Amino acid sequence: MADRITIRPLRTDAELHSCVELQKLTWGADYDEFVPPSILTVAQKIGGVAAGAFDERDAMLGFVFGMAGVREGKIIHWSDMLAVRPAARDRGIGRRLQEFQREAARASGAESMYWSYDPLVARNAHLNFNRLGVRVAEYVEDMYGSSASELHRGLGTDRFIVAWPLNAGVRGQADGTAVDAVPDAWRLAPVVPDEPGISGATQPAVLRVEIPSDIVKLRDARPDEAARWRASTRTAFQWAMANGYDVVRFLPGEERGSYVLERARGPR
Repeated sequence: MADRITIRPLRTDAELHSCVELQKLTWGADYDEFVPPSILTVAQKIGGVAAGAFDERDAMLGFVFGMAGVREGKIIHWSDMLAVRPAARDRGIGRRLQEFQREAARASGAESMYWSYDPLVARNAHLNFNRLGVRVAEYVEDMYGSSASELHRGLGTDRFIVAWPLNAGVRGQADGTAVDAVPDAWRLAPVVPDEPGISGATQPAVLRVEIPSDIVKLRDARPDEAARWRASTRTAFQWAMANGYDVVRFLPGEERGSYVLERARGPR
């Protein structure tokens, strides 16, 4: 039986305050950058989106918040926050919220939608690349500076800025691709920066960048190891993007996941 979930704009005081409470649940009570009800309301007046996912009891299971803006002279939409309650995850709610936001942004005249996410979070990598079909526009080192959020503790705020074109259909796979079903060129590609011999003079067509399957659990258990993952992946992504590679896929795994990067064909 399909979930009876409704996605709709946040209108009432109860809905707006439920959104704030879900922000606190997601980012931690000490996080000091919550989006208040007033901004959630005003954003909707100027092309932004503030919407929630509600169950049959009208309880909020997730929300999405985004703003209209201009990038490189074009109208774009910036997806600023998306969260789903832990008990409601793995039910496709995040994707449905993002698709709702996509249609609202298109209706407001935006050509592309952008957002940032931590490249070390495997769950988000799977959603973004396999379900939605985004592309990486930029890797930003420590994008938000210091943060009081429990989610960011000890790892800094390195982010991928990803772009999602709004004038084309969703490019992602509905169910992702199993690791054992992908081309050998992807599965067996060198892992950077650990593989020997990867340099500017020897650049294979396909590379992989590995990440832990659960960076939060690793950070809580072994913070020094988690910090080494941040440093390693930062080096790998910055090198790869400087040398013409694009992320094309994410391969989930029990212990580690892998980003698949291919040499870009033609100008970036």
